[in-house]
Amino acid sequence: YYAQPLLHTLGEAFDVSAAQAGLIVTVSQVGYVAGLALLVPVGDLRERRGLISGTLLVTAAALVAAAAAPGYGVFVAALAMVGFTSVVAQVIVPMSSSLSAESERGAVVGTVMSGLLIGVLLARTVSGLIAAALGWRAVFVFGAIAMLALAATLRRALPRVPPTTDLAYGGLLRSVFALVATEPVLRQRMALGGLSFGCFSVLWTSLAFLLAGAPFHYGNAIICLFGLAGVAGAAAASVAGRLADRGHGARTSTAAILVLLASWGVLAIGRTSVIGLLAGIALLDLGVQGLHISNQSAIYALHPEARSRLTTAYMVSYFIGASVLSAVTSALYASDGWSGVCVLGSATAALTLAVWVMSSLALRGRLRRSRLAPATDSVGD
Repeated sequence: YYAQPLLHTLGEAFDVSAAQAGLIVTVSQVGYVAGLALLVPVGDLRERRGLISGTLLVTAAALVAAAAAPGYGVFVAALAMVGFTSVVAQVIVPMSSSLSAESERGAVVGTVMSGLLIGVLLARTVSGLIAAALGWRAVFVFGAIAMLALAATLRRALPRVPPTTDLAYGGLLRSVFALVATEPVLRQRMALGGLSFGCFSVLWTSLAFLLAGAPFHYGNAIICLFGLAGVAGAAAASVAGRLADRGHGARTSTAAILVLLASWGVLAIGRTSVIGLLAGIALLDLGVQGLHISNQSAIYALHPEARSRLTTAYMVSYFIGASVLSAVTSALYASDGWSGVCVLGSATAALTLAVWVMSSLALRGRLRRSRLAPATDSVGD
């Protein structure tokens, strides 16, 4: 996320086109998807405190490589590794769920996610300010120092959490597919997560290009401040978690998707209006994060012993949606500008609503037909 408000600057620094600069985000997201698939499940297999602190050290090394990159290829490869190891956040989320009481799991996950999401949003602001003052390479040096400090802090502060399975690594990965095959709620929430985060990626992949061009002509220091408009959405994550604890997860999901859809109408006005942009960003982040917490609350209730693997399945879908739509957005902005981006975002939000309605009806019918069917134990320990 450091790179998103700097895409036009990075494109100039490495002498690449806007489409190639946009692929910087896509590559880091692809790395993140790979980390979700291959690294996050290890959270059920290994002691988590050591896994978290060790992975953060690798993240710091990759950030140093990005800061020192002599060319586009090395920079992209370094960010792919940053993406791969940054999934450590998705080891922390199910860990917090496992440490919480059943009655407050949604609130705890929402609180942790609020911190994560505020960090995502502030990353853009921090990177823009540092780049404006010290240049873009200093952004990644700052990130490396922050990861070293975080690794040391978490090593001291986190409790030791023993593994929850004795499966071999190969069996652990296969069990993720078993979860997807046997849990319709997981499949539903994977689809919703991928589409909603795709909307998020459509906005943030294109926003820096819009703000750097006519009629705004903003520099990095101003562009980065637009990330603050989404903090309200991130702060709402804990509210969504508490609503889920009270049994209102479905209503929260519906409301979040409707807000997401409405946000694109407001963002379309933002082509020439800063106020429209700010309001649209706030609404979009509110919808995306509210749905994300509802999704996580729903999947973590399925198999307590497999929460890292549930996170893997859900978050892989989440970031596949973001990766695909960030690549589409990069090409679309070059040909159709902000209007094309808003059409893409609106269509994706409408598809999210359609998937939610149709899958919810299918799940209710399934529940009525098999209310007394025994739960599967195919993914247990």
